[in-house]
Amino acid sequence: MNTILIIDDEPGVRSVLKDILEDENYHVFTADNGYAGLALLEKEAIDLVILDVWMPNMGGIDVLKKIKETYPFTEVIMISGHANIDLAVKAVKLGAFDFLEKPLSLDRVLTLTRNALELEKLKKENLQLKQAVLSNDEIIGVSPP
Repeated sequence: MNTILIIDDEPGVRSVLKDILEDENYHVFTADNGYAGLALLEKEAIDLVILDVWMPNMGGIDVLKKIKETYPFTEVIMISGHANIDLAVKAVKLGAFDFLEKPLSLDRVLTLTRNALELEKLKKENLQLKQAVLSNDEIIGVSPP
């Protein structure tokens, strides 16, 4: 079961997203600010973060930077009710999987969630395969000196 963290300062958004994602059999945590979200990331194995851009104290872009520095395989979907193209481009350049504007289309949220989790799974599998190939120290043959 995949684990998703929703970081948004709006209780209604957190509640609706949590209900929808739990109906799809995802394990969901919520946080009402960036600091609480980062603390949860330290404690739990999170596969995907749905992150609001505009929050008090620590904005979503700063949280995104910290997530990507510390948890590079964790995908992040940014959401905002006050979005503009420049902000969306900046978020994607910093490593966000995608950017959604509020009000959220629940079908779009579910589609992006599935796609982001699939990408996260493929990145982890790719890393495991690379490590397996690089750790293979078997001698195949012996050359004369």
